[in-house]
Amino acid sequence: MLAAVYDKTGVAADVLSVRSIKRPDVGAGQVRVKVAFSGINPTDVKFRGGRTTRPIDGFQVPHVDGSGTIDAVGPGVDLTRIGQRVWVLLAAHESKWGTAAEWAVVNQDRAIPLPDSVSFELAATLGVPAVTAANCVLGDGPVSGLDVLVAGGAGAVGSCAVQLARWQGARVAATVSGSAKAEIARQAGADYVVNYRDTDAISQLQTWSTKVARIIEVDLAANLDIDLAVAAPGASIVTYAAPGEDPVLPTRRLMTAGVCLRFMLLYTLPAPLLAAAIEVVRAALVADVLQLPSIQVFALNDIVAAHEAQEAGPIGRVLVELPQ
Repeated sequence: MLAAVYDKTGVAADVLSVRSIKRPDVGAGQVRVKVAFSGINPTDVKFRGGRTTRPIDGFQVPHVDGSGTIDAVGPGVDLTRIGQRVWVLLAAHESKWGTAAEWAVVNQDRAIPLPDSVSFELAATLGVPAVTAANCVLGDGPVSGLDVLVAGGAGAVGSCAVQLARWQGARVAATVSGSAKAEIARQAGADYVVNYRDTDAISQLQTWSTKVARIIEVDLAANLDIDLAVAAPGASIVTYAAPGEDPVLPTRRLMTAGVCLRFMLLYTLPAPLLAAAIEVVRAALVADVLQLPSIQVFALNDIVAAHEAQEAGPIGRVLVELPQ
């Protein structure tokens, strides 16, 4: 099969290539997916760049997210899954068989059935962003009737979080860095949008609410002052990313505010919590809640350009289309 691979970590142009490799065998409890689209996440390019402690086992096919059709199953998997359209999660996590190939092999619970109404393009954008958002929004309980603040409401995780929170009955505000991103957050369903670069961003948010019960945070170090200014006593601040320096936590202010800080990383999420978040996304797809974001689509042979596009920090998602 054709696959994008790297044998060592480094700069995309130096280490990525497309070559023909043996199609993976299907083991017990696994399914083989004929990949339609492979989704690229920030962690995919970070792993390729060397920010991982897992050694490369001969070669690595990158990307954890994707979409396609199951065409083979291993022992212990229901044969009726053959022919099923699926979205794929965590393919290259602790495995050499990512989704940037004509076929990928994953554990059966990482290939989630896809409603016929959902395109393979949308399906390939789910995975890490949507499941992360589901845990961030609902991992501390229901949000119906609550005020929710999503930092970075135009990002991959942020826009999913806005959509899921609105669907679950929350009143939602989002912070963004410009007018184009503000429009994305509004289209996702945000009731109130603030440019966090405005000098009066805090006062703008306080006119909306000072009783925010759930804060979905992309940059705790940069945004903690905003968060504490609007958080209700007992609020949860859920952090899923660390783009800059580690924050210095103002312990006394946090104690006085009575907030709970929770840190989550999808790759280490306990199995029951992962399953619960996947179920939220599955139900959202059935309810036609999640929108297709802006996408850039690259051919497999343009894998280097695709990684470079992701590293440039795109608005929307970067996908690789696999030959059919």
